[in-house]
Amino acid sequence: MAKKAAGAIQSGAANVDRKQLLADALRQRILTMEIAPGAVIDEQELAEEFGLSRPPVRELMRQMAGEGYIELEANRPARATPMGHHVLRDFYLVAPLIYVATTRLAAESARPVDIARLRAVQTEFRAAIEQGDINARIFANDDFHLEIGKIARNVYLMPSLRRVLIDHARVARTYYRDDVSDREELATAAAQHDQIIDAIERRDPETAGRIVQAHMELSRRNMAAYAVPEGMEMPPGL
Repeated sequence: MAKKAAGAIQSGAANVDRKQLLADALRQRILTMEIAPGAVIDEQELAEEFGLSRPPVRELMRQMAGEGYIELEANRPARATPMGHHVLRDFYLVAPLIYVATTRLAAESARPVDIARLRAVQTEFRAAIEQGDINARIFANDDFHLEIGKIARNVYLMPSLRRVLIDHARVARTYYRDDVSDREELATAAAQHDQIIDAIERRDPETAGRIVQAHMELSRRNMAAYAVPEGMEMPPGL
């Protein structure tokens, strides 16, 4: 009986590990556009690829739908969340509000250990730029702003921040240009990250908010040239 129980525990732990591997892989595939917006996600294929039964895959699908990665509708297969004009419009309207709010709050509540974590993420961001690794850069940028959200310690902002970061990553991946102007903008973005950290460390919410707004304006200029629907006016700050 004890051996059976131990075997069941080991099997359960292995299932959890495989489920986490699937979760990580699926998020990465969606963020890097390996799975395109609106594309069908085959539950059975994922179950076979990761050695899982269908129930834990379905459970993960529901979790990721709640996070904003996946769209679930009755009697229809799961799909990666679409990214049409209406989504981009909502992104451009809301993202600056979320980023500025989380950054200002972070500047009011940051502790030394928070600053250390933020600087570690920034080191990864700069390394990805130097190596020319676009996916690593996008993930590090997401981690940077997510870490700021965690420092802000506001349960109402975090779900919105996580949702914004999904489409920020996908838009950045779609409209990336490997040219001189883009590399110059990356250098500016990295410098702004450093300035944001310094302002948060000084507990200076005004400066932190102002820098992150300029940071998002840099991002807006890069993306709007390609992604903004015709005839749409861009709000200031993104």
